[in-house]
Amino acid sequence: MQIGTKIKRLRLKNGLTQEELGERTDLSKGFISQLERDLNSPSIETLFSLLEVLGTTPREFFDDSDKEKKVVFTTNEHTIHTDEDMGYEIDWLITTSNKKEMEPVYLTLQEKGQYKQFEPSLAETFIYVLEGKVRLLLGDEEYLASAGDSLYYEASDHHQLINAFSGKSEMIIVATQSYL
Repeated sequence: MQIGTKIKRLRLKNGLTQEELGERTDLSKGFISQLERDLNSPSIETLFSLLEVLGTTPREFFDDSDKEKKVVFTTNEHTIHTDEDMGYEIDWLITTSNKKEMEPVYLTLQEKGQYKQFEPSLAETFIYVLEGKVRLLLGDEEYLASAGDSLYYEASDHHQLINAFSGKSEMIIVATQSYL
């Protein structure tokens, strides 16, 4: 295991420079640089301090069970939920999306179908309409998008998707967590 490589990966994931990480842990930028290049090893106390600032635990840091990260998700791994009353079907495309920063789904709205109304959140949402026409209610505003169109919005107001087509509408939605 290369401790330095894992520290660097966590630092970058947290959006920190070497200098910022050093300031938060009372270490020099040079020492952080040496750690990340595996030219130096931290003491246990220093390592625990780094891990705390980087938002992880020693157990998570040393757990190599995710060494083989999943890249391809097949259709038989999808989770599908159908709500016949509301007229929609949602297909979670990534089995571990609830643990990721983004959550991609395939949403089908039947004729007159609508997806549930959401409360305001910090999420950002991208929608690509594959088929049909969709109406986005976003606060007091209304937006229409047809097949081939895209929508992108911050979910900082109440929002809902409604089918605005005389048949079914299908779309790919990618939202940052706290949305679906």
